[in-house]
Amino acid sequence: MPHATDTEYQHIQLRELAPTIGAEITGVDFSKPVEKEVFDEIHRAIVNYGVLVFRHASLDDACHVAFSALFGELDDIKPYLALGRKNRFPFDELFDVSNQEDDGSLIKLGSKRHHTGLGNSIFHVDSSFNPRRAGFSLLRAHSLPPPGHGGNTDFADTRTAFDELPEDLRKDLLENQYIGAHSLMHSRKKAAPKDSQWLKDVDPEKFPFGRHDVIQTHGPSGRQNLYIANHLHHLEYKHPKSKDFVATPEQPFERVPEPQSTELIEKLLAHATQDKYVLSVEWQNEGDLVIWDNTCVMHKAGQGTFMEKYARDMRRCTVHDGSKDAWGYNEKTTVRMGLP
Repeated sequence: MPHATDTEYQHIQLRELAPTIGAEITGVDFSKPVEKEVFDEIHRAIVNYGVLVFRHASLDDACHVAFSALFGELDDIKPYLALGRKNRFPFDELFDVSNQEDDGSLIKLGSKRHHTGLGNSIFHVDSSFNPRRAGFSLLRAHSLPPPGHGGNTDFADTRTAFDELPEDLRKDLLENQYIGAHSLMHSRKKAAPKDSQWLKDVDPEKFPFGRHDVIQTHGPSGRQNLYIANHLHHLEYKHPKSKDFVATPEQPFERVPEPQSTELIEKLLAHATQDKYVLSVEWQNEGDLVIWDNTCVMHKAGQGTFMEKYARDMRRCTVHDGSKDAWGYNEKTTVRMGLP
């Protein structure tokens, strides 16, 4: 990872947080619109470090949305509202990733909202299951539990993980050029209790998959990257291995057989989430803001003792990826594949 130099950053100050990932940024005045030269340095920093932490940014909802829009086109929650969800916030561009129900009450352990939300507690990237994946995510602490109740957000550096792949695994990935089939329902089920009344009978095969190359070049940095997540349901071959394979709209690529597919997915996830690739960010203050690039890092929500005790009101803006790999092998549609 390149280290910051005085010539790179004239308008912001930067403190590196881990050997290969993450930086804490100071010197940004969020009380007014962020000037272009300041934003350009923030953007340069996110390319280099994958994760940026801003303490006491103290954005309100409107400024959060406006600042996020500088990074690109924003996703919104309208499809979820159409299914009956309520929005606690005044902007459809704000995603509710708190431990609160739509009416503001605390989520109960064992409830449907609790079980379906457990997928956030295993390493993933945002929206890989949708036709168009997420680029940047901007997560803000609106209100936090008292200190000592957990709730860190952890990040995994998938670029350095690619750089340090075991040679046999690297050779396998490069030779086979796997495509990953991502499913929100799969990760929800994977993270939930096996006997969850809400998810035990869910069959991810009955929902569309979001398909993306496992090995990609992270365009802004030019570095190779593992685009993986616990959303990965199975792997497919970009080039069929069987002469008898016939592509269909539902199955456009030949699937890697089981248990080979699942074993390889789990091996890649285990490799990329080793401690040496992981940064754990503690939420210290109401108003803290963390930005990450979903196309080169995974993340997960840390667990804590705040559930059913204290509100942890976290609000996120999600920026649609604008790169050439944004749509993967998916139809260009606004339909959300992950929705039940």
